[in-house]
Amino acid sequence: MSGKVIIAGGGIGGLVTALTLHQIGVPCVVYEASREMRPLGVGINLQPNAVRELGDLGITEADLDRVGLPAKEWALVGLNGNDIYSEPRGKAAGYRWPQYAVHRGRLHMLLHDEVVKRLGADAMRLGSRVTGYAKTADGVTADIAYADGTTSQDSGALLIGADGIHSAVRAQMHPAQPPIHWGGALMWRGTTWAKPTRTGASFIGLGTHRQRVVIYPISQPDAVSGLSMINWIAEVTMDNAEGWKQQGWFRQVAIDDFVHHFDGWVWGWLDVPALIRGSDVAFENPMIDRDPVPTWRDGPVALLGDAAHAMYPTGSNGASQAIIDARELGAAMVAHGMSEAALEAYDAKLCGPISQPILRNRGAGPFGLLNLVDERCGGTFDDIDTVIPPAERAAFMAGYKAAAGFAIETLNAAPPTIAQGARVKEAVNV
Repeated sequence: MSGKVIIAGGGIGGLVTALTLHQIGVPCVVYEASREMRPLGVGINLQPNAVRELGDLGITEADLDRVGLPAKEWALVGLNGNDIYSEPRGKAAGYRWPQYAVHRGRLHMLLHDEVVKRLGADAMRLGSRVTGYAKTADGVTADIAYADGTTSQDSGALLIGADGIHSAVRAQMHPAQPPIHWGGALMWRGTTWAKPTRTGASFIGLGTHRQRVVIYPISQPDAVSGLSMINWIAEVTMDNAEGWKQQGWFRQVAIDDFVHHFDGWVWGWLDVPALIRGSDVAFENPMIDRDPVPTWRDGPVALLGDAAHAMYPTGSNGASQAIIDARELGAAMVAHGMSEAALEAYDAKLCGPISQPILRNRGAGPFGLLNLVDERCGGTFDDIDTVIPPAERAAFMAGYKAAAGFAIETLNAAPPTIAQGARVKEAVNV
C-alpha cells in the first residue's frame, strides 16, 4: 500500500486537512487546480470551535490578528434602524476562544504558507486537479489533470475530496445527485474602507428575507485614519422558477447594476448606499448549496468541506465546519489508523448531523429572526419586545448554535479533538 493520503483541493478545508495529517504523522499531498495561490475573496467568520482547532494546530491568535480581528458583537437590525437582537461574541460571550472576522484570501495564504513550511513545497501540487478515482486492492488511484493539458495518476491509501461545491470526487461518488440548488437569493460582495460602527468589531445584519445587508470589519482600524476594511454583502431574493441563467457562478459587476435596491437605507449610524459605492470592486454570485447526501464515504474515499456540505453562508459556519471536518478526520485516523475504518468513523460522526445546518441555513439560519419581524410588523417597530419576546429570540438563537456545534457550555467543556502529541497508528487497510 502506498502510505499517503491524496487531498483533492487546496482550499481552507484541504489545507487544514494537510496540516492535521502532518501533525499526526500521516504523509499527504495536495492537488490544487489554481496555478498560483493568491489572496482571493472577501470576509468570512471563524467561529470559536474552529479557532480552537486552529490553535491546536499552532495557528495562534497573533497569526489571526494579521488576517482579521476578533468579533465582539452579533446584531440584527430592523428596517427602521432599531435593534432586533444583539449578543456578545467570542470571549466576550464566555467562550474560551474568540470568534474571528477575517479576510478569506489572507487566511488562505496563511494556511498555504504553513503547509509549505511544515510539509515542504512538494506537498502542494498547483495547476493540477483530481478528476476521478478508482478503488484498488490496497487503496485508491486518483486521476489528475494538469493545467498544461496533460494527465497522470497517483496512488495512495486514501483520497479526501475537498474540491468544493463543484467537486469531481462527489460527482463520481453520487452520480445521481441533484444539480446545485439555488433558492433565489442573489448576493453582491465587496469591501470598503470606512469607520467601523457599534463596538468597532460588530457583525450586523439588517433587512428581511427579500432584501438584506450584512456588514462587519475584517481589519483593525488604521492608527491614523481610524478606518477599517469593512466587508459588506448585499442580498436580494427573486423568482428562481427558471433556475440560474447566468454563465458561471461568480462574476465582477458594476455597483450601479444593483445599488438601487438599497436606496433609502440610511440611518444616523449607517449609510448603506455610500458604503457600497465606496468599494473599488463588487462581485455577484447566487446563494447556492447542495442537497445533503446519505454518506460522505466510498470505501477509501471521503468528502470534506464544501464538497461534503456546501451550505448557504447565512450561518457564518461554512469555513468553520470545513476546519472541524479536517480535525475530526484526523481524530478518526488517530483512533483507527490510516484506514477505511477511520473514514467510516468520520462519516458516521458528521454526515448526518451536518445535514441539519444545511437545511437550517435554507431557512435563513440565524437571520430567520429578520423574517419573523417582517412577517409580524413589516420590519419596522418601536419596541421589539412587543413583536418577538426576549425568550423567543433567545430560544431561536440557542437552537441554531446547538445545531451548528458552537453552543458555549458544550464547546468550553469539550476535550481537544486531537490530544496534544497524538500520532496515527501504523496504517492498515480494512
